[in-house]
Amino acid sequence: MEKNTKKATLDSVVIGAALFAMFFGAGNMIFPPYLGLQAGREWLTAFLGYYIADIGLALVAMFALIRVQGREPILRPLGTKISTLFMSAIVLCLGPFICIPRTAATTYELSIVPLFEKFNMPLFFVLFFALVLILSINESAVVDIVGKILTPVLFLGLIFLIVLGILYPLGPTDTAPVVDSVVATGVQSGYQTMDVLATTLFGALILNSVANKGHTQPKQQIRVALGASIVAGIGLLIVYLGLTYLGATVSTVYNASMDRTQLLILLIQDLMPGRLGILFFGVVVCLACLTTAIALTSSAAEYFTTLSRVRLQYKGLVTLICVFSAVISCVGTETIIALASPILSIVYPPILVLVFLSFLRKYVNAWGCRLGALTATACGMIEVLASFGVCSNFLTLLPFGSMGFGWLLPAVAAIIIGCLIPDKK
Repeated sequence: MEKNTKKATLDSVVIGAALFAMFFGAGNMIFPPYLGLQAGREWLTAFLGYYIADIGLALVAMFALIRVQGREPILRPLGTKISTLFMSAIVLCLGPFICIPRTAATTYELSIVPLFEKFNMPLFFVLFFALVLILSINESAVVDIVGKILTPVLFLGLIFLIVLGILYPLGPTDTAPVVDSVVATGVQSGYQTMDVLATTLFGALILNSVANKGHTQPKQQIRVALGASIVAGIGLLIVYLGLTYLGATVSTVYNASMDRTQLLILLIQDLMPGRLGILFFGVVVCLACLTTAIALTSSAAEYFTTLSRVRLQYKGLVTLICVFSAVISCVGTETIIALASPILSIVYPPILVLVFLSFLRKYVNAWGCRLGALTATACGMIEVLASFGVCSNFLTLLPFGSMGFGWLLPAVAAIIIGCLIPDKK
């Protein structure tokens, strides 16, 4: 019994370390320091808002997936065809169309160009995705490779940077905030990471990894998966807290109007002057992007393998995703982000609605779930159309609309109306 407990604990730590690295992409590195820069002496309050809206929501989604043993029961109220179409769109966005190519483009622009300005871009993408292919081609080994090898290096590098900033602060943290509400700014920043969408992909990978490690009993699987989620949550808490503090220490040094990525680069160069700082930054960004790319590639291939009932083989899909992503990467980070934002803004609110309603299925019927999700989708479409000037974004006038939650009140109203419609047997 004691041996099983030790194995479960060790597996939770390894899987949790992998989950930490899956969530912690290069994009997640740039939000906390900039938030600290904006918040000044109120950096801790801003951080709490950020953490709750980012990792808090992501962990809630992970707990929901673990509780129902997969993503399918969460999406089931939409109906088989709509839920499959919806999930496929999310996987393609988080996978080969947007997020995987973005990891390669970000690595090239932030890790390679500062060190080797004339390095051939297509050649780098070939090398990057060749490495992703090698490390993700074996489905059962993905979590171990990320959790046991790549995550410790990434985590120790970040901790070293944070400790350096604590021992040798770059400035005082007693400046006044430059935003009206640090809580609202923190929540908005955390919400914009959209890590809940990534959870719908990573959740299946984590559950499969738990089963592959010999945990066959449902209760045991839930215990290990929950332990892994807590480990990842604690690791992200430490890193995000430290990065937010580092941003606060330069609130008197840099202007809040500067670019987020530029702030992070300058911050690291101030802590580690010269070429050493550039090299350190390049390694950290490369590891953060690589771990996320591996997780997304493996998860996307696993999803379409399952969807096709194994008619499409995992290894073939991994190869196809890597080749396709390498081609898309050539358009550059900014173009990829511009393409991603509207799509993710539409699919993110309904996923949040369905995740939270999965805990309330005893009280909310299928119509309530369906109407709530569809209303949230419609609100996302309105926000996207408003950003292109097609219509006015009246959702910002609603409660929490300024923080990006303008869909919340309409979705709740739709859920209540849906609950009044009797379900067909």
